[in-house]
Amino acid sequence: MSQNKSKIIIEDYKSEFKFNKKDTGLNIKFNRVAFIFFVFFVTYLIYSIHLIHLGSRKVKSEKVNDLTTIKNKLYRADIIDTNGNYLAKTVKSIDIGLKTSDIINKKKLLLSLNIIFPEKNFKEIEKKIENKKFFYLEKKISEEKYEKIMKLGDKSLIPEEKILRMYPQKNLFSHVLGQIDDNNNGISGLEKSLNKDLKKSKDPIKLTLDKDIQFLIRNELIKYQKIFQSKGSAAILMNVNNGDILSLVSLPDFNPNERQNITDVNYINRVTKGTYELGSVIKTFTFANALNEKLIEPETEFLDLPKSISCYGFPIREYDNKIPSDLTAEQILIRSGNIGSVRIAQKIGPEKFKSFLEKVGILNQITFDIEEVAPQKNYEFSKCKLATASYGHGIATTILQLAKGYSILSNGGFEIKPNLISKNSKKNKKKNRLLNKGVSEQVVSALRKIVSTEEGTAKFANVPNYEIGGKTGTADKVLDGEYSDGKVNTFASIFPTSNPKFVFVVMLDGPQKSKDYYYKYRHMNGGWKGTLKNSAGWTSVEVAGKVIDKIGPILATKYIEVN
Repeated sequence: MSQNKSKIIIEDYKSEFKFNKKDTGLNIKFNRVAFIFFVFFVTYLIYSIHLIHLGSRKVKSEKVNDLTTIKNKLYRADIIDTNGNYLAKTVKSIDIGLKTSDIINKKKLLLSLNIIFPEKNFKEIEKKIENKKFFYLEKKISEEKYEKIMKLGDKSLIPEEKILRMYPQKNLFSHVLGQIDDNNNGISGLEKSLNKDLKKSKDPIKLTLDKDIQFLIRNELIKYQKIFQSKGSAAILMNVNNGDILSLVSLPDFNPNERQNITDVNYINRVTKGTYELGSVIKTFTFANALNEKLIEPETEFLDLPKSISCYGFPIREYDNKIPSDLTAEQILIRSGNIGSVRIAQKIGPEKFKSFLEKVGILNQITFDIEEVAPQKNYEFSKCKLATASYGHGIATTILQLAKGYSILSNGGFEIKPNLISKNSKKNKKKNRLLNKGVSEQVVSALRKIVSTEEGTAKFANVPNYEIGGKTGTADKVLDGEYSDGKVNTFASIFPTSNPKFVFVVMLDGPQKSKDYYYKYRHMNGGWKGTLKNSAGWTSVEVAGKVIDKIGPILATKYIEVN
């Protein structure tokens, strides 16, 4: 292009340049030198302009590339729930700084800014200006205000573009999402475990979680945490057939928009990280194990059961002396008998019982989409450990593991993996059978009777039309390796029992009796004021029943399965 340009210019010049025959030799020589000099000058000028143009393009390109690099380093894919609601989002943010040394007309500037920011204290701003130091006038400014500021054309106003990670739902999914550090790396939750994927993916990462359901469950947990004055609580709702987690709540929680270094152990994820002795919810596995080994049937009788036994001097007693001495295997589970559970476990034996608890995930290290999962302690199963473990004493697990175990017990006996990532749902099919055919149906039938019959311990969860089944668990809380007066109250439920779709686990950490709370009986007229016992049947069951009553319509309309 530059060569063509120079050619045209030279030719135009030649056409206008005329020699006079009368010119002297000196004139001719001078004209020739001038002509050569002119050509050289024009060529040099064109070449210089071309170089400058190329240089400017390169610089501009480098700036664009630098900006792109910065954005790429800061970019993280959005995270959305199953309905497309944003849970985590990368957004552009602009901060407006004020370089005081570049202010030309302070009075004019302050008057202009006062129009844009009428809510600000301009006496303080004026003091900052007098200090002659750079300061930020406004952070995370709106687009409207940014446009108004730019129209002022004041060089002292410095815009700084930033890429920020925002969490629109605030506390709602804090334990699931986690946090990032100042270098844009995930340090907890899914932000940590999906760190590489979030930095590479151009598309949002879709979760199985449902914002509406999460909101309702969290609200109920907060409400009842105040009523029962518990130190913390947790809940998980999971599809028993594909492992999709619709809700995972742990309290207390935090706002990930306010980046915090949380060291208080009270803020752990109680679903995945907290390990607890969960009490009688384990009896369901004792019952299922014996059925699976064909050692018992639901109608198998256990006669002359004592109220207390001893194992190497350790007393094992019934929690309720009103429990009859003669019970069937199913009645032992329904009435939550300790001694009966021991007798069933003795038929199984230590090795087989431990193996079964590992197989269904109760005593086996779990892999999960969130990296913060508790390590599994290895237990040596002696005869005494067998006895205490049969009713949930002396062994600890997580709420996540419990939910997995109850899913297997209720879905026909198939192995299933808890899942938070939507794209993995189809991969998590029921393939590997862990229980013999028919065992799951027998277990579910017994769990339904725990809720629906007078002898059961979970009558407060008998919500009409939802066919809820489940098992209560009341355990002494372990603190610093010692049993305390505090309680851990748990209710593991499945519904509908005619065709199980969901497992819902509620755990209250350290609840207390309530003098004023009114219990309304769903199965009969009237109710009861005040918490009679600090047990799961009076706390966790009540919470679970209220929650299922609220989320049931959403589940029925959104997640009904067509067979």
